[in-house]
Amino acid sequence: MRQSELFCKTKKEWPKDAEALSHKLLVRADFIEQSSAGVYRLLPLGYRVVRKIENIIDQEMRRIGGQRILLPALQNKNLWLETKRWETIDPPLFKLKDIHKRETALGPTHEEEITDLARKRVDSYQDLPFALFQIQNKFRNEIRPQGGLLRTREFIMKDLYSFHASEEDLFRFYQKVRKSYFRIFKRCGLKALCVQASSGSIGGELSEEFMIPAQAGEDRILICPKCFWSANIEKSGQIKKCPACQSKLEEKRAIELGHIFNLGTKYSRAMKAYFRDKDGKEKPIVMGCFGIGIQRLMATIVEISHDEKGIIWPKEVSPFDIHLIPIELSGTVEKESKKIYQMLKEKKIDVLYDDRKKKTAGEKLVECDLIGNYWRVVLSKKTLKKGMVEIKRRKEKNPKLVKLNKLSEFFKKEYAK
Repeated sequence: MRQSELFCKTKKEWPKDAEALSHKLLVRADFIEQSSAGVYRLLPLGYRVVRKIENIIDQEMRRIGGQRILLPALQNKNLWLETKRWETIDPPLFKLKDIHKRETALGPTHEEEITDLARKRVDSYQDLPFALFQIQNKFRNEIRPQGGLLRTREFIMKDLYSFHASEEDLFRFYQKVRKSYFRIFKRCGLKALCVQASSGSIGGELSEEFMIPAQAGEDRILICPKCFWSANIEKSGQIKKCPACQSKLEEKRAIELGHIFNLGTKYSRAMKAYFRDKDGKEKPIVMGCFGIGIQRLMATIVEISHDEKGIIWPKEVSPFDIHLIPIELSGTVEKESKKIYQMLKEKKIDVLYDDRKKKTAGEKLVECDLIGNYWRVVLSKKTLKKGMVEIKRRKEKNPKLVKLNKLSEFFKKEYAK
């Protein structure tokens, strides 16, 4: 894409009302813009990152057998009355009335909807197991949204629900999801911890959270430096020693990226979602629930991966693969930069070509570092006279020179499809 056509206005000043570093950087680099308290607009750069995160999640969910669906954001009150959560869920529901004065709610989660869907289609054990997931906007009536995208009232979430004939089968699938979450976060450049957690208003017999230690985090976790046992303080209380090896525990602030639940039969019993086993006996379906907050994941990447110049995006979620910067747009530099731009596009490599003539070289490079695309390619008269171009990963300090006629081969290997 030509940068002259990109809908983006970066800012020189830090936003005054932002506290979390991710909030400051995402606003300054023009990835997001606040609409109201806890509600944000995703701008083209931000949406690109979100789509790449969604693609990673979609691939990993399908890899473990998940089938993608889309459930309504407007939810049926009667379903929530069946589980007795209409008045008790925390935070409380966003409730509204339609033109006929009927109450409905904006969905913060979809256990009721998905259980209703399953109970209409499951008759016997032969219909089980299966897993359904969606990536959809959710709404939570937060009292105090904060931290930019870290705690919002409207957000994009991946939620996966699984349905089983036995606890043993759920346990096997639970472990598959657990492993897939580690793969997802690794592909996003993050090393997550899986900690014991409280099930909260979702409920169930067991739950674990995926955490990233970070100063901006709202949660507090306990970690054993020896055996790496870990738990949310909310779950474990203020214990001092590791229950596994008796070492002294360390307390850290952390951001929750994902939460996985063994729901057991909580929702299937409440909503009468039953199946018949091999002996014809009626039993409640055993369920699992697995969530990831996508915009919070984007913000966490920024919290962890940045420097004094701006954002440092990991390879798989970088808004563009390459930021192509000609130091000047005239003569040989302009000619060669256009050729490289075309070559990269033909190879299906996502490139942002800075073709703006009114920006100085210094302004272009500063903005490039702020936005933080994975690769930077710089063309100048000096390097082109040597038949070379300058390339650098955003996370590296020093650039290197690559022969102009080898650039195609270099990126072909780097982004082999």
